[in-house]
Amino acid sequence: MILYRRHQGPVFRFALHMSGNRETAEEVTQDVFLALLNGLRSYARQRGPLQPYLIGMARNYVRRYLTQAPTPGERVHDEQQQLLDEITAGQELAALRAAILKLPPNYREVVVLCDLEGLEYAQAASQLGCAVGTVRSRLHRARAILECRLRSRERCSV
Repeated sequence: MILYRRHQGPVFRFALHMSGNRETAEEVTQDVFLALLNGLRSYARQRGPLQPYLIGMARNYVRRYLTQAPTPGERVHDEQQQLLDEITAGQELAALRAAILKLPPNYREVVVLCDLEGLEYAQAASQLGCAVGTVRSRLHRARAILECRLRSRERCSV
């Protein structure tokens, strides 16, 4: 119970930012902790802290959810999301959220972890299983794409 309380928030927020869907984030969070409790995934303490391990599991579950074919209920949600994405110039926060969701997953991950969750580059690198330089370059590229999209509100090359 303590383990869940301590780590549920970061896992849920990561899944929410990566999927853009509260229901998906809730399912991913549940799947992560159920897999951990049922021993489907074994955590080895000597390999590092638990939270990066859980974020890594959430990352894999989010990817699976995003590659599944949408159900009719999800199609309705997607249509509603598209309507929300048609924003006015005064809704910069909504525009930023939409632009983040449109980033390729490897760029979105670093934006979520570093800019939204406030992790340092080394922490993000540990959670993603890559080098600090990779996090820096992905974050630099992601910010450039976001800036381009938000300035012009048109498609920019990725």
